[in-house]
Amino acid sequence: MRLIIVDGLDGVGKDTQAQLIKTRYKKKGERVVLRTHPSVDNYFGKKAKKALLGKGKIKKLEASIFYMLDVLRSIRKYHGKKDIDTLIMVRYLVGTAYLPFRLAKIAYRYFENFVPISKYMFFLDASPEEMSKRIERRKEKEMFETLDELENVRSKALFLVKNWNIIDASGSIEETFIQIEKVLIELDKNN
Repeated sequence: MRLIIVDGLDGVGKDTQAQLIKTRYKKKGERVVLRTHPSVDNYFGKKAKKALLGKGKIKKLEASIFYMLDVLRSIRKYHGKKDIDTLIMVRYLVGTAYLPFRLAKIAYRYFENFVPISKYMFFLDASPEEMSKRIERRKEKEMFETLDELENVRSKALFLVKNWNIIDASGSIEETFIQIEKVLIELDKNN
């Protein structure tokens, strides 16, 4: 099974790019499952989403815990299944960057050793100003979607994902996907 991780901060285009990746592999005749977190099809995902719409330190901690439980549920349910060729997970390990920095490093290292990882790990990056501009178009804003939070979390996330495929997602959808597809072609050729 090919495990593809698409991660990044809010407003960077993770879901859009994951859909393009899914379409790419489906056109090749592969059986593809796409999981985005927090998911709305289970208790943990619903609790994480609800907490993200709240405010305060307790809601931040609650959102992080339920988010991780949602990701672990997806791994348990889908990873390693024989009837899936490609599993795409949107929002995976970078959720740990929403924790205080010291705790984020510990949580990231712990989960990195605990959950499946692959060479197909993409961190989509853009400036906090660009992400904030994209978020402004949404109806609901989550607690981490302020310019200050984006700046704070981005610096922690970039520290954590230094070994990932970091993609500049500040351009158009097409420009971003061209970068991702170049990496996919190279990785597919070598695996």
